[in-house]
Amino acid sequence: MARNRRLIGVGVVVFVVLLQAATQYLSGLDAARIRGHLCFLAVELPTIMVALGLASTQLKRRHATAGTAVGVTVLVAGTLGAGFGILLHILSQDFPTVMLRPVPNFTLARGALYGFSFGQFHMGLWSLAFAYPFAIDEARVKDLEADQLRSAAELARLRAHLEPHFLLNTLNAIAGLVTEDPREARRLIGCLGDLLRDALHDDDELQTLHAQVAWLQRYAAILQARHAGALAFSWDVASDTRGILVPRLLLQPLIENAVKHGALQRPGGGTVTLRVHWTGDMLECVVEDDGPGAPPGEPRPGAFGLRAVVRRVELKYPGARVRLEARGDGPGTLARVEIPRAALASSDESAPSSRQKLQ
Repeated sequence: MARNRRLIGVGVVVFVVLLQAATQYLSGLDAARIRGHLCFLAVELPTIMVALGLASTQLKRRHATAGTAVGVTVLVAGTLGAGFGILLHILSQDFPTVMLRPVPNFTLARGALYGFSFGQFHMGLWSLAFAYPFAIDEARVKDLEADQLRSAAELARLRAHLEPHFLLNTLNAIAGLVTEDPREARRLIGCLGDLLRDALHDDDELQTLHAQVAWLQRYAAILQARHAGALAFSWDVASDTRGILVPRLLLQPLIENAVKHGALQRPGGGTVTLRVHWTGDMLECVVEDDGPGAPPGEPRPGAFGLRAVVRRVELKYPGARVRLEARGDGPGTLARVEIPRAALASSDESAPSSRQKLQ
């Protein structure tokens, strides 16, 4: 990446020099003077550019302030420019073609002053060609790192939100079943153990949709046991999507939201459905409930789980979308996650260590 940015900088400098030469040629200057001037620039420009690059590296290592950086850069460019102005004065005595135009009374002092001012022009060219692209790239990388840290923090909050109240409620349900239905109590203990084990993997580690749906089915089994007769689940996962890698706990907040604010709000209970399939080049994950419905559009205020899903999907997969919609065939709400195939492929290539075998 750094090498590419340097090549871009060199290309910008060469382009500006060639543009300057073309302008001089079109203005009718003598070809010999243009060649002489270009030869002089071929020595001056690289020297000033390299010196400014070294100065910039030292300033970064010393964590210099903006004012100090500007002052040092102006001083380095001005000093070298003045030195080359003096050299230009000396050379012009014997080789007048190094001057684009004859300058009357081109004294040593005027040569130094001319070189100093031209050094500032070259400093501006260096800033445009080298400093500015690096600054833009570094700002982009820092923003991306900040987004990733926020995403990791949100995942940690999701886990913290899931574990305490879910664990407490599940343990209460198990306690009630120990004497009434020991077999069901043992089954729930097994499901709970599997959930807690799987939730302790590395932050934002990818897993296959097959593994995530299996986790969600164990999660759903516990919810069904806690709300006996009031909650049902339906799973419609296309076979050609099961090996796709997605972030852990991606769909859990959508399932939880559909249960809490959808199915359980319906008199007599309701159903939550998960559908995963391809729609053209878009992977579509839909969590649907048949509850009273919610306003379409943005998640309601305080809906941390839904907002975390939106942020994680948009950060991980460029071009992806998360939407809340009203069901078209009756009451209820759809939470729709759409991820482009190209974004999935790119994410898969960038994290090969996260691939898990289908269970």
